[in-house]
Amino acid sequence: MRPPRIPRLHAPRLHLPRTRQARRRTVQALMLACVLALAPATWMRLTTGDHLRTTDDLPHTDVAVVFGAGLWDGEPSPYLAHRLDAAARLYRAGRIEVVLVTGDNSREEYDEPDAMRAYLVRHGVPDRRIVSDYAGFDTWDSCVRARKVFGVHEAVLISQGFHIRRAVALCRAAGVASYGIGVDDKHDVTWYYGGTREIFAAGKAALDALFEPDPHFLGPKEPGVARALATKR
Repeated sequence: MRPPRIPRLHAPRLHLPRTRQARRRTVQALMLACVLALAPATWMRLTTGDHLRTTDDLPHTDVAVVFGAGLWDGEPSPYLAHRLDAAARLYRAGRIEVVLVTGDNSREEYDEPDAMRAYLVRHGVPDRRIVSDYAGFDTWDSCVRARKVFGVHEAVLISQGFHIRRAVALCRAAGVASYGIGVDDKHDVTWYYGGTREIFAAGKAALDALFEPDPHFLGPKEPGVARALATKR
């Protein structure tokens, strides 16, 4: 008895343009696609080139903004802890006066800002010098709310190196004169994932800066930052 025949699978043929004009148009379309894909990242680099600092050369700035980066069992993730460590060092060194922690509290059981506040207090930042933004659902929202809700006009932004350029570009677009400090971390899987994600996030960032959409939740103005600054050391 003959075994059943297995149908042959044929790879789809790639039909290339046949005329010179068609080939030229194809190349031009590919070049345009590459330019459009790289434009947001180029915009971010040009926008932020002179605004990145280290913890050693940062000029005195009243407000530091720390962006949320996830919780593990209710505690800051290692990446978020490193951001908060940098903020605590800056405060102890007298480089900043107030820390605005901005993160996600869209669910009752998930509260980034309170976890960030508790961590900073354990590391030497007085509770009265910490202000919480519970609706920092993404970087653009955090920047817009820092300006429109909390009245922040100038700030140092603290995040990982793969994210800090986008944060600075967006906050400056939102009206916050910003410096950025990129926290060093080991280049593990999370780091490379974050770097890859930034390639796609750059496009959204450029659109946010161009069209300036309202954040998911704006709400009334809050005096927390001004009140904290009124009680300087």
